[in-house]
Amino acid sequence: MKTSPDTRVLELLAQTFPDIQSAATEIINLEAILNLPKGTEHFVADIHGEYEAFQHILKNASGNIKRKVYELFGTSLREDALRQLCSLIYYPGRKLVHIHSTEKDMDDFYRTTLHQLVKVLRRVSSKYTRSKVRKALPKEFAYIIEELLHETPSGENKQSYYRRIIDTIISTGQADAFIKAICNVIQHLSIDYLHILGDIYDRGPGAHIIMDTLTRYRDFDIQWGNHDALWMGAAAGNESCIANVLRISLRYDNMATLEDGYGINLVPLAAFAMDVYGDDPCELFDPKIPKDTTELSIKNRQLIARMHKAISVIQFKIEAALIDRHPEWKMDDRKLLHLIDFKKGTITIDGVEHEMRDKHFPTIDPENPYALTDDEQELIDKLVHSFRMSDKLKTHTGIFLEHGDMYTICNGNLLYHASVPLNADGSLKEVEVFGKKYKGRALLDEVGRIMRSAFSSETSPEDRRQAADFYFYLWCGPDSPLFDKAKMATFERYFLTDKEVQHEEKGHYYHMRDDRRVIERILDAFGVKGRQRHIINGHVPVKAGKGESPVKADGAMMVIDGGFSKAYHSTTGIAGYTLVWHSRGFELVQHEPFTSAEDAVMLGTDIRSTRKVVEQSVERICVRDTDKGAELQAQIDELLELLRAYRSGRLHPRR
Repeated sequence: MKTSPDTRVLELLAQTFPDIQSAATEIINLEAILNLPKGTEHFVADIHGEYEAFQHILKNASGNIKRKVYELFGTSLREDALRQLCSLIYYPGRKLVHIHSTEKDMDDFYRTTLHQLVKVLRRVSSKYTRSKVRKALPKEFAYIIEELLHETPSGENKQSYYRRIIDTIISTGQADAFIKAICNVIQHLSIDYLHILGDIYDRGPGAHIIMDTLTRYRDFDIQWGNHDALWMGAAAGNESCIANVLRISLRYDNMATLEDGYGINLVPLAAFAMDVYGDDPCELFDPKIPKDTTELSIKNRQLIARMHKAISVIQFKIEAALIDRHPEWKMDDRKLLHLIDFKKGTITIDGVEHEMRDKHFPTIDPENPYALTDDEQELIDKLVHSFRMSDKLKTHTGIFLEHGDMYTICNGNLLYHASVPLNADGSLKEVEVFGKKYKGRALLDEVGRIMRSAFSSETSPEDRRQAADFYFYLWCGPDSPLFDKAKMATFERYFLTDKEVQHEEKGHYYHMRDDRRVIERILDAFGVKGRQRHIINGHVPVKAGKGESPVKADGAMMVIDGGFSKAYHSTTGIAGYTLVWHSRGFELVQHEPFTSAEDAVMLGTDIRSTRKVVEQSVERICVRDTDKGAELQAQIDELLELLRAYRSGRLHPRR
């Protein structure tokens, strides 16, 4: 006689819950969890290498820790004391070093501060089960922290017990270590889950440091951005992606990520650039940092400009070869070198002749403009080898593959970096990918599959090569969901002054994202459920300084690229957004520029942030209202069925 599938499930469940008592206890536990407030989710996008600002926002939970400190002690502590307490929570190790050099009575400081920190931890941990809090505690102090958390110093006996714990921590010389531990737990529990909506890389100085931070983080996901895809393509050995990575890094004088972060050997590029462009001022390729900066000597600045020009010319050549290899991409308009009249110093595009701003191209053969010289080929081979052999880059690419994807659906929110390609009427656009057409969710699923296959040992060498090629299309292809513009006008921006020819026409998505009907159609296509559904993305900086709102389509879409990168501050008028979703609703936190971690430690400074309620819930959102709640409810339903089986005699208790 066959056992029914339902009975098999119950029999498996009975191995963990062998009797009525254990099953009933678990139901009670799960029901209690369902009624806790939902954890706080943080959404950030387009960090672009600004590691200090990113790390600070993790440490201060986008201002949430500061808010709790002020709620607890705002009427009992002076402003400076409040700021110093916050600074200690954010940077406990560095702050303690500073305090030791200025504080005269450390024992008094320890007693006061430990009491304050326990109160803060008690507040931030209040929405979690004891089990979850326990898992967040460091093993060496877990028991002591639990005792302090769950024992309030009221009553003579309890006061003595509580005080004795604190005194013993101090007398045994463990106060500094204990403070560091409890501060780290406060940070840990202040953000329940982190969503990074793409573009960790480029422009800023420390994308590798951000990735190192994530290797030590927990509970996060990444929606791949076009700049992330560019670096993943470079890790896969795509020559065009490598050239673009180098060009952008040189353009923003971001050598630290390449050399210090990933060990990329730039000496061959520097030697080539000095040999070929040693007499060329390369003024158009001067790095995009202030002229009066003291960080770069004139000599170094000129070297970077020459390296910048050298790799740019190589980029235009190898991109043409890749475009020729994939005519289905329809990107022939991005091949421009053959349109140059090298004698006149002009280029003719769409019948219009333009004066070139730079006319010195010693490595371009007018008769065969896309051919690499022997020296250029040797250089690109060395660079590809350097990228492919970088162990740190392999590790960080692994994080993208493990924690990332093209999109995520979470608690009624659809997260992706840039766009979902649309037709002019707002319908989903079919995009051809290696001979087959996809749209909407199927398109992003297929793109994600191809991206992963470039790093899979189960993929054939030819398919792996095709997948690596595809990263270039994702970076700048006209129907790429990570780009979605008619063209990337890199050549035109460098060499021409005509703004019209430099224009990059955005896809229909960007013109329709304020239409609620279009957004609802996308949500439907992705199967997003929920009473209040949203699309959350980044990619295009919101010009907040000019009055543009990040909230679009009557609240159904939130665009949270607020310009973390210093290069965007003048465009956005701010220095980044964090979208915070807690049990009371959505808040958009608008950040002003961050000075430095050193200022935060020494002066108690913080990122100045403005909070705006985007969507407020009438009733407090509980765990039962989330995806996790649905999973727990399904477990409860199975356990209830197990109880019925025990009570009816269908299954017999095992003890």
